[in-house]
Amino acid sequence: MGDPGAVTLTLAFVAVACLPAAFAALFCADEIIDRLACRWAEWREGRRERRTIAQLDRAIEADALTRDIDLTEFDRDGRRPLEQVAADLRRLGGHRRAATGRSVVWHGAVIEAYDERLRAACQALGIPEHLGELDGVDREIERLRVEGLLHAAGLTLPAARPEQRQRHR
Repeated sequence: MGDPGAVTLTLAFVAVACLPAAFAALFCADEIIDRLACRWAEWREGRRERRTIAQLDRAIEADALTRDIDLTEFDRDGRRPLEQVAADLRRLGGHRRAATGRSVVWHGAVIEAYDERLRAACQALGIPEHLGELDGVDREIERLRVEGLLHAAGLTLPAARPEQRQRHR
C-alpha cells in the first residue's frame, strides 16, 4: 500500500480541509431541518388544497355552472381576453369615481366606455344585460345589477366608493 505515515498525513489533511464544512453543517442543521419541514408542510398544504378543490368541483357539479356559457365565444378572432376587459373595468371604475373637477363630456365618455366593457364582460360570461336600452336612473340601477352579477361570477370590480369593499354573498 504505501507509507502508513503518508496515509495518515493525507487523512489528517482531508479532515482539516473538511472541518469548516462539518462545523457549518453542525451549526446550520436546525436551518436545514427547518427548510425541509417547511417544504414538506407546503407540499402537504398544496395537496390538501387540490383535494379540496376536486371535492368542491364534484359537490357543486362545476360542469353544470358552465353549461349555459358558449365556450366557442372565447375562441372567436378579435375577442378581447376577459382579463383585459376586467382590467379596463377596474381602471375605468377608478376614473368614474374620481370624476370631480372633470368636464361633463369627459365623465360621460368614461361612463360610456365603462358600460361598453360591462357589456363585453356580460357577453363573455353569458350574463343578460340591458345597459344599451336604458338611461338615467334606470341605467344606473342596471349598472349596479350587472356589476353584482359579474362579481358573483368571480369578476372583482371596484366598489362605488373607495372605502367600500365588495363581499361575496
